[in-house]
Amino acid sequence: MQLTHSENQFERKTFPITLVCDHIYFQQNIGSLFRIGEAFGVENIIFLGKDIPLTPRKINKTSRSTHLHVPHTIIEETTELTAYLIENNFEIIALEIASNSKPLKDLILPENKKLALLIGSEVDGVSDELLKISHQIVHINMFGNNSSMNVVQAASIALYEITS
Repeated sequence: MQLTHSENQFERKTFPITLVCDHIYFQQNIGSLFRIGEAFGVENIIFLGKDIPLTPRKINKTSRSTHLHVPHTIIEETTELTAYLIENNFEIIALEIASNSKPLKDLILPENKKLALLIGSEVDGVSDELLKISHQIVHINMFGNNSSMNVVQAASIALYEITS
């Protein structure tokens, strides 16, 4: 028998993870990132860029109101985000296919350190500026002809790996 939301037995938990969204503008993705962030207990979400469309009416369909429960901020400039992550001693992990990326399963999670999981825009991925400050760059092994997947799907896989 399927359980209702109130009957499930999942432990409520928050992890020291900040999901950093590098110039993500598609409203369906933004709403879904709130939903997946809430499901995996992220501490907060940072949206990097100008004019991020956080209109509740537009993102509510995919967020299912989770945007009301996940703390989030917008940082407009990459230099400001970089300074914030470094000053606050985050372990910066970029989710991107790069010449120096390693499989997600090989990610090394330091103990007692806040994590910043960087995910990239729908068009350009994680910027070179952010890749340069990343302590680890990881990718999801894929076995088909396609070399990319939707940012929400990728974030979901990464958050599952990190939190389990």
